[in-house]
Amino acid sequence: MTLKTTLIDVAALAALPADEVLIVDCRVDLADRTQGERSYLAGHIPGAVHADLERDLSDMSRVREGLGRHPLPAADAFSAVVGRWGWTPRQQVVCYDAGPGALAAARLWWLLRLAGVRAVAVLDGGFAAWQAAGQSVEIAVPARTPTQVMLPYDARQVIVDHAALHAARLLLDARAAARYRGEVEPLDRAAGHVPGARNRPYLDNLLADGRFKPPAQLREEFAAVLGDAPPDQVVHMCGSGVTACYNLLAMEHAGLHGSRLYAPSWSGWVSDPSRPVATGEE
Repeated sequence: MTLKTTLIDVAALAALPADEVLIVDCRVDLADRTQGERSYLAGHIPGAVHADLERDLSDMSRVREGLGRHPLPAADAFSAVVGRWGWTPRQQVVCYDAGPGALAAARLWWLLRLAGVRAVAVLDGGFAAWQAAGQSVEIAVPARTPTQVMLPYDARQVIVDHAALHAARLLLDARAAARYRGEVEPLDRAAGHVPGARNRPYLDNLLADGRFKPPAQLREEFAAVLGDAPPDQVVHMCGSGVTACYNLLAMEHAGLHGSRLYAPSWSGWVSDPSRPVATGEE
């Protein structure tokens, strides 16, 4: 089996033997925190387990610590989640969400990479692409045998200290342009962006059908934003460290390796009112 490390298409996923893959349904609706699991129970890719953004991929007990709206889970807690899913190191992991505009599959992809797992990919086009291809769905929740795993994080791959941003060559903000410019702010205490950050809305990585743009096109588009900043000196952010993972995924898929994530993102930055805020295009 050829390992997939960024994206996998519907046909390749459908061809994988069931015992060689762990499929994780990451669908979420931030306006209705129970919708993701309800959608999963109503029908999912056969064999898939469900990941909840706030229960499994975040530690919501730490929101008040200035770590953003979706603080990272501790490594031991995340390891327990992965073990509950029955993952073994020989398995390919495939994460998926609803499709265009969705949120959490790349967050799980990034967390697993942070924990040293390389055979992890996001389903290109998500559940919408799976259904459009006429693939089967099931409502049964799979009974998987739990495993014991320990997945320590590689601290070099994540920036958690607000002060460490000063060492970044380029900070890339994945939020929609209107939020970056400070024209609207539906979620956080202040509108605008970190001074000096540039904007690359995460949806700009997608084609009209919700699949990622080809690697060559992504490379060209990111080159226009990054300028002379090397990929390994780029740090990504968004509102809470979730959609920024799509820019990181897109860069990796384009062959632009080594960028990192500012996990607290905008919600963490503005938790301290003394930090500066910029508005407009710069």
